[in-house]
Amino acid sequence: MRARGLLGVCVLLALIIFGYIVARDLSSRRQLRETSVPIVIKQPVAFANYTFDPTAPPADMPPLRSGESAECGSDFVSNASVNGESRESDATHATVTITGIKVTLQLKIDTWVPLGATQRVIDHEEGHRQISEYYYQTADKLAERIAAGYMGRRVEITGADLNAESGKMLRQMAADIADEYNKELNPGPTQLLYDDITDHGRNDVVVQDAVAHAVKNVAIEWARPTTNPGT
Repeated sequence: MRARGLLGVCVLLALIIFGYIVARDLSSRRQLRETSVPIVIKQPVAFANYTFDPTAPPADMPPLRSGESAECGSDFVSNASVNGESRESDATHATVTITGIKVTLQLKIDTWVPLGATQRVIDHEEGHRQISEYYYQTADKLAERIAAGYMGRRVEITGADLNAESGKMLRQMAADIADEYNKELNPGPTQLLYDDITDHGRNDVVVQDAVAHAVKNVAIEWARPTTNPGT
C-alpha cells in the first residue's frame, strides 16, 4: 500500500511539473507576441527625372514598349531581417522561436521623358508617379501586418550544423516576408488601368481624374495579368 501510495504521489508530482512547463511555455509565447512587434522603417520616396534623346537613348534607360515615348518605372524595395532564439533538444534537432523582425521599405521612381516632350506626355508620366506614391502611403502598415504574422512562430530545424540551419531558415523567412509584401502591395493593375483610361496619354482625359478612377475601381474593372506596368 505504501509503494502504491508513493507511486501515486510521484505520478501526481510529474503531472504538476509537466503542466507547469507547458503553462510557462504558453505564457512566454503569449508574452512574446504581446510585447514584441516588428520594426518597420519606411524611407522617403527617391525620385529622379531624366530626359533622353530618342535617337540615342542612354544604356541605363529601361527599354520602351512598342508605341511608348516615355517611361515611369517604380521599384518598391523591401528588405527584411529576422531574429530568433534556438532551443536544442539534441545535437541535431532544435526549435527556433522568432523573436524579432525588421523590415526596411523604400520606393524608387525614375521618370524618363524625351527631349522636347509635350506637356501631355509629362503629365501622363506624373500620373504613374502619383499612383505609385498612393500605394506607398500605407506600405508600412501592410509590412507591419505581414511581419506580425511571423512573430512568435516556432520552427523545428534539423541538421548536423544547427547554427547554419537556423541562419538558413531565418533568411528564407525574411525572403518570404518581402515576397508576401510585394504580392499584396501590387500596384500593377492600377497602373495598367490608368494606361487604358488615358490611352497611354494620347487622349484628353484629365490625369487627376484618371488616377482617381483607376485607384478607386481597379478591383472591379481590371482582371487581366500584369506585365511591365507603369509607362
